Amino acid sequence: MLRLLASGCARGPGPGVGARPVAGLCHPGLLQSRQASDAPRNQPPSPELVARSVGVCSMMRLPVQTSPEGLDAAFIGVPLDTGTSNRPGARFGPRRIREESVMLRTVNPSTGALPFQSLRVADLGDVNVNLYNLQDSCRRIQEAYEKIVAAGCIPLTLGGDHTITYPILQAMAKKHGPVGLLHVDAHTDTTDKALGEKLYHGAPFRRCVDEGLLDCKQVAQIGIRGYSTTLDPYRYNRSQGFRVVLAEDCWMKSLVPLMAEIRQQMGGKPIYISFDIDALDPAYAPGTGTPEIAGLTPSQALEIIRGCQGLNVVGCDLVEVSPPYDLSGNTALLAANLLFEMLCALPKVTTV
Repeated sequence: MLRLLASGCARGPGPGVGARPVAGLCHPGLLQSRQASDAPRNQPPSPELVARSVGVCSMMRLPVQTSPEGLDAAFIGVPLDTGTSNRPGARFGPRRIREESVMLRTVNPSTGALPFQSLRVADLGDVNVNLYNLQDSCRRIQEAYEKIVAAGCIPLTLGGDHTITYPILQAMAKKHGPVGLLHVDAHTDTTDKALGEKLYHGAPFRRCVDEGLLDCKQVAQIGIRGYSTTLDPYRYNRSQGFRVVLAEDCWMKSLVPLMAEIRQQMGGKPIYISFDIDALDPAYAPGTGTPEIAGLTPSQALEIIRGCQGLNVVGCDLVEVSPPYDLSGNTALLAANLLFEMLCALPKVTTV
């Protein structure tokens, strides 16, 4: 049984392929039949039919389910910030991202993606983390994601601090073997330890390398920047075979050519996308725990994610949104949009 709790103030009608939206959440005319069966595909309700303030607080106002069975993709919250080193608050990220996602719609005209006509998608609520024990939380996350990926469902995760990517990748590697990684972040997150601890948000990818969860020749890190305690802070990453793209090498330019190179690097291997919101300049995303100046722009973030179309993406996350430092809600709004773009970039999504 998944340790998942429904987000917001109510849950859907329960597990099962045929689970229907919460009453009043979705106009029945918006549900479309699945090609291979009579099970309906879920669609966010149109604001022309249902006011944005109406309904359960789920991602894009999608139905909330407790089982991944029958889903092609699902949004999952991991409200954990016990691994944070600076400003806390990312435990509130999933809820705030869901709130801001009411502005999203069903079609991406810029890319031609029709995700809700291609995939059956729902919100699986939140993993029931243990805020008092980081190791136990990681165990719970890994167990929950093993069940999700075993059901053939691609997870799109709302974080949560970056510690959560480590147990998610443990679950991914159990099914796919070592995976490629597109990591968008201000920081490499490959520190070995801090204050004697090896498990925190600055070390998830070091732990992944230690356990052989990554195909290191197919790892790319984009947006890296910030001051350091050494003059060669990326030596470890490059020694492992990672491609490290500094933020300053992205300034004032389109990243479309870079993503063409990344697609060639990744090939057809299963890859995971991990996007830390602090990759973006704090002028655009101030609500995060460890902001660094001179970061990427939202348009560059779109180029990165849209550049993943055609890749074998097996999972995604968007982490480190800290609502207490996001007074306008713009950071969470940006995060919600990027998660929708990730959904649009998944395999099997029809584009026109």
